[in-house]
Amino acid sequence: MIRACLSLLLCLGLLVHGNASASQQEKLDRLRQRIAALQQDLEKTSESKSEASDALRVSERAISNSNRTLAALTQQRHETNRTLRQLQQQTQKLQSGMRSQQVLLGKLLYQQYLGGQQEYFKLLLNNQTPDQVAREIKYYEYIARSRAAWINTLRGNLAQLDEVALQTRQREKEITDLQAQEKTQQQALEKEKAARQQVLNRYARQLKQQRHEIGRLQRNENRLSQLLSKLAEILTQAQDKSLFNNEQLPDSRFDGKPFDQLKGKLILPVTGTVTNKFGSTRPDSTVLWKGLLLRTARGQAVKAVAAGRVIYADWLRGFGNLLIIDHGLGYMSLYGNNETLYKQVGDVLRGGDTVAAVGNSGGNEDSGLYFELRHQGNPLDPMKWVAR
Repeated sequence: MIRACLSLLLCLGLLVHGNASASQQEKLDRLRQRIAALQQDLEKTSESKSEASDALRVSERAISNSNRTLAALTQQRHETNRTLRQLQQQTQKLQSGMRSQQVLLGKLLYQQYLGGQQEYFKLLLNNQTPDQVAREIKYYEYIARSRAAWINTLRGNLAQLDEVALQTRQREKEITDLQAQEKTQQQALEKEKAARQQVLNRYARQLKQQRHEIGRLQRNENRLSQLLSKLAEILTQAQDKSLFNNEQLPDSRFDGKPFDQLKGKLILPVTGTVTNKFGSTRPDSTVLWKGLLLRTARGQAVKAVAAGRVIYADWLRGFGNLLIIDHGLGYMSLYGNNETLYKQVGDVLRGGDTVAAVGNSGGNEDSGLYFELRHQGNPLDPMKWVAR
C-alpha cells in the first residue's frame, strides 16, 4: 500500500509541480526520504508482528487442546452418570424380586415346619391304594424341587446384587476421578490463558511504539497524510459496498451431492459480517485477500459448510488455529483464527457439524473467522458460492 501511495504521490508531484522551483524540489526529496523511512518502520512492524505470532503459537495451541480435552471429559462424565443410573435401576429391580422370593420361601418353610416329615408316614398308614400313594409322594417331590429352585434363584440374585453393587462403586469412583481430571484441565487452561495474555500484552506494547513512530512521520509530512486520508476514505467506501451480513448457518441438506454442484447454495460457517472483499488489497500490505474475514463474537460455533474429511487441524503462522476440510473433487474449505479446534485430522464430517470455536488466534486484535474456498489449490471467491 505504501509503494502504491509513493507511486501515486510521484505522479501527482510530476503533474502539479512540473515547473516548481528548486526549493520545492528539495521538499519533494525530503518527502521521499520520509516515505522511505516510513516504509522501513512498517517492515520492522511486520517483522515484530511475525515474531509475536510465533510466540502465540504454543499458548494458543495448548488452549485449543485443553478445551477439546475438557469437552471430551464432560461427555465421558455424562455417559458414566447415565450408566450409574441404569445400575441403580437394576439394583432396585433385583431387590424387589428378592423380596417377593423371600416371602414365598418363608411361606413354604412355614408350611413345612407345620407338616414336618409326617406326611410320608400318613400316606403309608391311611390305607390308600399304592397308586394313590405313589402319586402323592411324586407331588411332594415336585414341591421339594420347586423349593430348591427358589433357593438357588435367591442365591443367584444375591450374587448378582453383589456384582451390581461392585459395579456401582466402580462407576462412582470413575466419576470422582473424571471430576478431578476436569478440574485439573480447567486449571491448566487458565494458566495457558494467562500466558497468552502476557504475550498479547507484549505484542500490544510493541505495536504501540511502532504506530507512534509512524504517526510522528505522518504528522511531519502533511501532504502525505492528506493523500493517505483520501485513499483510506475511498477504500472505506468500496469496502462498505461489499459488506454482507450472514444470519444463517450450514446444515446437512446437501450431504451426498458433489461439491461442484453446490455453487450458489452454500451458507457461510458463522453468523456475522463480512468485512472485506475477495481479491482486494489487505490493509498496510500489497497482499490480496484470498478469502473472507467474518467479524463475530468470540466462542461462537464454527460450522462445516459441507460434508467432508478433516485433513489439517493445527496452528499455522498467520492463521492461528487452522482447520482444513477436504470435500472431494479437489475442493477444500479453510477456517482460521479459531480459539479452539474441536475436530482432528481424519474426522469425517457432515454439513453443519461444529468444527471449531471463533477466536483471534494468529495475532488478530479482534475476534472473527477467516474463511477460504479452494479448488486444486487455487482460491475461489466464497461470495460466488454463497446463497444470497
